[in-house]
Amino acid sequence: MTTEKPEPLPDRLALLSDLNAVKYITTGVRSGRESPPYIELARSVAPLPGDGRRLRGEPVRDLIEDVMHLFRDDKPTKADAWLAPRLHATLRLTRREAADEGLWNHLALALAPDYVLWRHLPAQGKDGLPPMVSTNRFRGAHYTQAFSRLWWAAELFRNGSDYRPAVVACGNQDVLNTVLRLDVIDHRPTAQALMRLVEQGLASTGREVNGLAVVVNAAASTLFYDLLAEDDDGYGDALDEWLAGAETAPPVSRRFLPEGPADGPVPEKAVDVLVERFHELFRDALVRGRDTLQE
Repeated sequence: MTTEKPEPLPDRLALLSDLNAVKYITTGVRSGRESPPYIELARSVAPLPGDGRRLRGEPVRDLIEDVMHLFRDDKPTKADAWLAPRLHATLRLTRREAADEGLWNHLALALAPDYVLWRHLPAQGKDGLPPMVSTNRFRGAHYTQAFSRLWWAAELFRNGSDYRPAVVACGNQDVLNTVLRLDVIDHRPTAQALMRLVEQGLASTGREVNGLAVVVNAAASTLFYDLLAEDDDGYGDALDEWLAGAETAPPVSRRFLPEGPADGPVPEKAVDVLVERFHELFRDALVRGRDTLQE
């Protein structure tokens, strides 16, 4: 498997369209037998607007090298909870920017394809083929793409500037694989209530996390969580300050959690209301493998 640093390393992140990205996600790249054609790839990108430090490639690349070094003796899945908040704090984006899949295509193919292989290459191949990373880890939806899934998990599960709930989310692969797909977690109290129940151990196994996600998502059509638990979301000014702060911010700490945008924590009362309601919903849910009802 090739683990060489991309050369030349892009100075800045850019946009690589899906149409162009798919040309470079070959079986050789997916299996690690060859690197993407970096020079040719660089001719296929579109620049991002602006010329500030916010979208530089080097800080992101340094972070990727550090995570692969720090977790070299562990299962790569353990790196998610460490990397997600630090990627979010390093790569300061608006949600509109983060919704552009071209940004993540470029990051995965031009800046850190070695990370995608390190994190997502399976131990064995299928149908007699060598092990290969799924295409959607290079180019895919926000809940499957190797970097987008971590950035969005940190964005949706952080509690204001506090990334600790995002660490809980990213420490559970079933949250990343199931809960991150749900539209209801755009509602901050819902996201916080779900993570509190996971942290408390109410839903700890994969089946339990998936079961909790199913009942919470199904009930959203009738319970109207945004009315049941209102959120004081004042993101505008905090986001502007967050983006501007990238010009002078030092590299994120590798030892301590960084701080996210200071848009204020979710109201505790709103979270408490939903924790109680979700507990009731989950208590009555049928979850295969669970012998007793949760009290």
